[in-house]
Amino acid sequence: MLENSFRLLLKNYTDDGTIIDRYWSEINTCYTEPHRHYHTLSHLNNFLKELTGIRTELENWIAILFALYYHDIIYNPLRSDNEERSAILAREGMEQIAIPEVTIGETVDCIMATRSHEVSDNPDINYFTDADLSVLGQAPDIYKRYSNDIRKEYDIYPDVVYYPARKNVLLGFLQMGRIFKTDFFYNKYEEQARVNIKAEITLIDNSSLL
Repeated sequence: MLENSFRLLLKNYTDDGTIIDRYWSEINTCYTEPHRHYHTLSHLNNFLKELTGIRTELENWIAILFALYYHDIIYNPLRSDNEERSAILAREGMEQIAIPEVTIGETVDCIMATRSHEVSDNPDINYFTDADLSVLGQAPDIYKRYSNDIRKEYDIYPDVVYYPARKNVLLGFLQMGRIFKTDFFYNKYEEQARVNIKAEITLIDNSSLL
């Protein structure tokens, strides 16, 4: 589903199979890097399923799809500029196949919005960032696998460094008036997300990691 969707997306702009193969190979290579455990092709596939379910609500489906594939294409847990670098790579690739600037601009905006997940004036961006956070509201076993995978991605840090930082991130979510900005994702995931996050905080507090 994931690869086929990407190839169909690029066929809107080029019939050159070599170019399409090269673009997909870049995505596949980046998202299968050995240090990735959550930010993988599986994450993209789940993200795509969430977005496909609300496609009729989105104004610029093309921009949303490009943002999906490129939003984590650069991912280094030791750096704080992954979104910027991913956005640059997306822009460069899109310009090379003459995608309109309006689409490139919205793609870049979506990618950059995943850095803070703040409310946007653009409804498409709110749907996009909500879908990116949808894992927070999944069933407890799926959430547990997600939190374990995130820990693996940051395994360079010892527990005494990682878990206090992780707890601060989780508390940040709980302090939001609502984690999900759109009514669709709020109604679907908000309640379970808060349950999951509180459960993870309790595990941290009870594990003598702080």
